Amino acid sequence: MKRRNFLWVTAAACAGLQATEPWTDGGVLQPESLAKDLQAGKKPLILYVGFPVLYKAARIPGAILAGPGSQQSGLDALQQALAGVAKNREVVLYCGCCPFDHCPNIRPAFEKIRAWGYSNVKLVMMPTNFHTDWVEKGFPVDKTT
Repeated sequence: MKRRNFLWVTAAACAGLQATEPWTDGGVLQPESLAKDLQAGKKPLILYVGFPVLYKAARIPGAILAGPGSQQSGLDALQQALAGVAKNREVVLYCGCCPFDHCPNIRPAFEKIRAWGYSNVKLVMMPTNFHTDWVEKGFPVDKTT
């Protein structure tokens, strides 16, 4: 019987090999894609996980203010917004307060919602901010308070 060498790698050793983001590419929507889905009549649950002042200025139509994901009060509001929502329902998160790679809100909100057992969670990639990546492109906006 031939002997084989196996390399055992601990989870800690693999940490450096894994992507640093908690989502997969399939869970990321481009603004154009979400705008097309909304125009086609799709109705995902859209949750805004940024700062209330920005939500009041302009938001994606139908979006619900869940509060900033970087604060416990925002995570509590996110949990309340999800009360009674089926765990497999399509949920779309967005912020757009600043460049996506520096956003303090989207990552904690995404991690919490997944930890709560929601399996169909997506997020909108706003590389610059909501104004540049959504409003200036002419996508639908709700400005009513």
